[in-house]
Amino acid sequence: MNKQYIDWNAIDLLVSKLIHEIKVSNVKFKNIYGIQRGGLIPAVLLSHKLDIPFVKGDIGPDTLIVDDICDSGETLDKIVKKYQTLYSTPFNLQTAVLHYKPHTSCFEPTLYSKEWNSDDWIVYPWEQEDSKTIQDYKLK
Repeated sequence: MNKQYIDWNAIDLLVSKLIHEIKVSNVKFKNIYGIQRGGLIPAVLLSHKLDIPFVKGDIGPDTLIVDDICDSGETLDKIVKKYQTLYSTPFNLQTAVLHYKPHTSCFEPTLYSKEWNSDDWIVYPWEQEDSKTIQDYKLK
């Protein structure tokens, strides 16, 4: 599988695009939560730039759930279902990612910076250059 390396300049542009999407959505978030590991850095960047608190614990109403990519969609799908079943009063969970792969994902994030219509594996600047592809992770 081919790998595409994303640099910090591209991350700045992707985060800026997400900030724009968040602002035009007119949804007010009380907190931002980053999915470990890939979502932590984009979540912290958004938290600082939007002046919205970053939370490490439970997700509640009006929390934006952030990940780096929605590839298979399984991570976001599981976390949204988990928190929707935990609360007796349903609430709308919002999700945001830098990259969304609609052709491989079972989940569509609420907000995303860029559609990624390639099967290439994205390597973000906070990952090791020899990071494993999803096929390698699924072998475990």
